[in-house]
Amino acid sequence: MGDRSRAGRAAYAVVPVVAALAHIGPAATWLPGLRRRWFPGLAGQGRPDHVALTFDDGPDPASTPRFLDALDALGVRATFFLLGERVVRHPALAREVALRGHELAVHGWTHERPWLPSPGRDARELRRAVHAVGEAAGRNRPHWYRPPYGILTSGRWAAARRAGLRPVLWTAWGEDWRRDATPDSVRATVAADLRGGGTILLHDTDHASAPESWRAALGALPHLVAHCHATGLTVGPLSEHAVAGTDGPQEQG
Repeated sequence: MGDRSRAGRAAYAVVPVVAALAHIGPAATWLPGLRRRWFPGLAGQGRPDHVALTFDDGPDPASTPRFLDALDALGVRATFFLLGERVVRHPALAREVALRGHELAVHGWTHERPWLPSPGRDARELRRAVHAVGEAAGRNRPHWYRPPYGILTSGRWAAARRAGLRPVLWTAWGEDWRRDATPDSVRATVAADLRGGGTILLHDTDHASAPESWRAALGALPHLVAHCHATGLTVGPLSEHAVAGTDGPQEQG
């Protein structure tokens, strides 16, 4: 009887561990090498003659308008992954991003790390974010989802699927959130991993980054676009990227 009791307690203790592993296991796709090799669609691998330019964490009235002006000057459109609570706080700016011709995508409701399983909360918050971003986007319903920190848990996967969103991360980033980031460091970090068909991750705000770090990304932007053009690559949003696993540019509406 004692042995059975101890075995029962041991089995009961294993359940939370298994649940935690099932929750966080998909987050292994955060590893760039694994993602690029085994999940090219999730990595944002697309047309070999194209580079997708994406920005996270906005909108932010202190910095996002500067990126919109810079992109206008460069003649480039991008995909902006917006946080729902930021959209609700700055709805006119979120609409302005769309009116300038950029694609709006979903970055979640807040910028939190999902260490504990909470599928119900994941679903509720993503629905709220989709609604907020969709209102700002107008007729162009959001199609893409990038979770904060690129951490895809089983709950976030399921919530995205139920919301009709496709998760996508990146192939190259600028580490532009760092306190010591500079335009040169951002440019060099992106260039180290950038190839045709890649997806670039930058940030148009310091909302979840070091104060004023967005200035490094803004300073690097013209050089990154010029580098792509010099190597024969066009630059644009994910909707024009033909991400692996899709039939072509995404139809919005």
